[in-house]
Amino acid sequence: MFDIPRSSGVQLHVTSLPGGRLGSPARAFVDWLAAAGQSWWQLLPLGPPDRHRSPYRSRSAFAASPHILGDPNAAVSSGEEDDFRARHAFWIADWERAAGGRRALHDQIRFAREWDQLRGYAAERGVGLIGDLPIYVAPGSADQIAHPELFKQGAVAGVPPDAYARTGQLWGNPLYDWPALGRRRYRWWTERLRRTFELFDLARIDHFRGFVAYWAVPADAPDASSGRWLRGPGAAPFRAARRELGELPLIAEDLGVITPAVTALRDELELPGMVVLEWAFDDWGRHNPHRFENHREYSVVYTATHDQDPIRGWWEKLDEPRRQRVAQALRTAAIDERDPHWGLIRLALSSRARLAIVQAQDVLGLGSDARMNTPGRAAGNWRWQLRPGALTDALARRLRRSTEQAGRLLDLRRISGR
Repeated sequence: MFDIPRSSGVQLHVTSLPGGRLGSPARAFVDWLAAAGQSWWQLLPLGPPDRHRSPYRSRSAFAASPHILGDPNAAVSSGEEDDFRARHAFWIADWERAAGGRRALHDQIRFAREWDQLRGYAAERGVGLIGDLPIYVAPGSADQIAHPELFKQGAVAGVPPDAYARTGQLWGNPLYDWPALGRRRYRWWTERLRRTFELFDLARIDHFRGFVAYWAVPADAPDASSGRWLRGPGAAPFRAARRELGELPLIAEDLGVITPAVTALRDELELPGMVVLEWAFDDWGRHNPHRFENHREYSVVYTATHDQDPIRGWWEKLDEPRRQRVAQALRTAAIDERDPHWGLIRLALSSRARLAIVQAQDVLGLGSDARMNTPGRAAGNWRWQLRPGALTDALARRLRRSTEQAGRLLDLRRISGR
């Protein structure tokens, strides 16, 4: 089991920094996190996004987006080329062929240089980095082109119809041929996880339930309603990766309609799951895992995810019964705040869950216009950015005080030996 100490952090993607790039804005955010008493910076996937800017439909499961480089024209030496090719032999040639040869290679070297500097800078200040690992690759990605034998033919990914989408959601991602991956001892997944842990201290694995069963939709279907459940590989890819990589510091994204088999796999692998406070007040009955009293210690609590409204926007749309449930939860926790977003931030911090993550938008008290993504809508997402100076010293002091009151203030440098 990966031991997560009682701690907290803030979610903010690189593209949401002022200017949307690495460099001085990223270092300034790390400084603000350290001042605010936060131990973690959670990011979204770093791969090259699709034309709608979605980082969850990246052209590569291994490469980073050149659009987030702080210095995209920095010089690269031939020695750096040779070293990078040797260290990343599994995937870099595939990416060069798909993305334009030497320039694509140089961009990855520039990213490695900038990222290593940022990660070291964060570690010196006691801030760990949390990544996000989409389960699927994008259609036509470098991975699918280079390894067509690892993907199924005639079906694509999606999710079945539910209360939110009458015909389901047709994602369109290629599906894995799990038996083919198994015959190769899950090497592709082991290398993908190796790459992830080169970049991050901890990572969230998206759509974890897909390892138990996944919704396969005929490739020519107009929507996801005609799909069917197919059995996933279970623990096998993780066991293969553990044999080579050791402990896997992962968070299982176990949101949605989760079956006992998904929970059993999460617990077998000893991975923390997720709970979301915005869902704690829905009328799902007393067994709703997001209800505050049902939070598990070995889990991660979020005020909201990137797919949801910031708290203020959510609160403004909330009906009276749910507002009353929020008020009762805050009274029970002895939290008295005029601002709903600060009340929910403090409630998340007071959870028994080991790790608490808040959105930067919630710290700022922003509304629906600061939402990062609306599922089911392709255009208009992934565009929100911080205004320079918006995260003030006063906000850092307020968040630090709340973090300390919740017993989450710690020095990761002392715990990790960094």
